[in-house]
Amino acid sequence: MVMNDGEPRILKNDVLSVTVNSTSPESNVMFAANTNNVNANGFYEKEGYRVNEQGKIKFPVLGEIKLDGLTVVQAQGLIESELNKMVKNAVVNVKFMNFRITVIGEVNHPSTFTVQNEKINLLEALGMAGDMTPYGKRENVLLIRETDGKRTMVRVNLNNKDVLNSPYFYLKQNDVVYIEPDKAKSVEYSNSNRMMPLIVATISAVAVLATTFLNK
Repeated sequence: MVMNDGEPRILKNDVLSVTVNSTSPESNVMFAANTNNVNANGFYEKEGYRVNEQGKIKFPVLGEIKLDGLTVVQAQGLIESELNKMVKNAVVNVKFMNFRITVIGEVNHPSTFTVQNEKINLLEALGMAGDMTPYGKRENVLLIRETDGKRTMVRVNLNNKDVLNSPYFYLKQNDVVYIEPDKAKSVEYSNSNRMMPLIVATISAVAVLATTFLNK
């Protein structure tokens, strides 16, 4: 059983999508004011609500609401309770707009991925990146996480079943996963580098001989 459910928490500088549905169409339009924004090219792009340095968002009518440290479900409940004081049967939906993870190193498709369901673990992240190459070190995965401006780097052993209970098994927004190459690749790369001058010298010698014969 996986004990660590990895429920993500809202952090400062997160960007949230907050939608409201109620029995009042006028209220729905008013609370949807920050859903889209027209950019310089005339296209609509999602803007959302940014969590400021005080851990709050500025929401229409309600003003500033502190969401820092809450889960999405808790944030929805808090906003709903405030809205229902003035709007009947308000239903709030909160989503992360910046839940991205980056997987680099010895994987087949290194990239930055946007996570739609806001919940992803290390194994799923590796799957999105096409899994490790044959040179990837499963026993020494580096996870880089930044919280409140402080960067944390930890090593995770995917060969150990206890990783399922690790607080780092489930990823958080903006985590970076680095897969280190094993010694076999280092040796292969080193041997290739040693062979390169020999190969270049051989090619040069062949070229000289060919030129010599052609000029005769």
